[in-house]
Amino acid sequence: MQEKLDSFEKLLNIMDELRAKCPWDKKQTFNSLRHLTIEEVYELSDAILNNDLNAIKGELGDLMLHLVFYSKLGSEENSFDIKDVLDGICEKLIYRHPHIFGNQEVTDADEVLQNWEKLKLKEGRKSVLEGVPGSLPPLVKAFRIQEKAKGVGFEWEKREDVWAKVMEELNELKYEVDNNADKEKMEDELGDLLFALTNYARYIGINPEDALERTNKKFITRFQYIEEQSAKDGYKLEDMSLNEMEEYWQRAKTME
Repeated sequence: MQEKLDSFEKLLNIMDELRAKCPWDKKQTFNSLRHLTIEEVYELSDAILNNDLNAIKGELGDLMLHLVFYSKLGSEENSFDIKDVLDGICEKLIYRHPHIFGNQEVTDADEVLQNWEKLKLKEGRKSVLEGVPGSLPPLVKAFRIQEKAKGVGFEWEKREDVWAKVMEELNELKYEVDNNADKEKMEDELGDLLFALTNYARYIGINPEDALERTNKKFITRFQYIEEQSAKDGYKLEDMSLNEMEEYWQRAKTME
């Protein structure tokens, strides 16, 4: 434990030195760091999806630096410091885990989630959805909204019912498309379908963003194979037919 504390102290001391002496670090503000922090989180996400433990370690270090940096900025404004940040999360975790630090009993993870949301409401929130950041990407936001709703019991009972809702939304979209509805109506129905699919993914234990990102990566790999191999064979992609591209696509699939 002492070695861990020593390493954390070393990082805090380095942050103090950088803030005092480095021209770049001295210029940074909460706003200037914000987009860099978001980038670091996505880099961590990529490392996790790639199951690259060494990269995960490195990205966690980058993110840790940002957390320490924000705390340093807060201390300079006499608003908060790293101790306040750590004390705050410790108090929150203890309060929201009465089944660990108190006398409450739970039977499973779902009950823990339900208790978590109830405790948040006791803290003064008027809606369980207040905890969903407005700036989240839409797919992530949909997933979190549904998780929050589930936390207070707003959840389908059977998987079949969730899938029936997906098919209902798909048919409604098809109806609007077949009848040449205006773009806004089709957009509404497509949004409903994506929301229902997101809910189904969550219901069967799959994070839809992770699933979509894996498919993105798979498509990129296969498409770049088409580009590289067709060029080696003397073809230009723009001159090839879809059937010719499909042959390369199938070859790419067999190589995975």
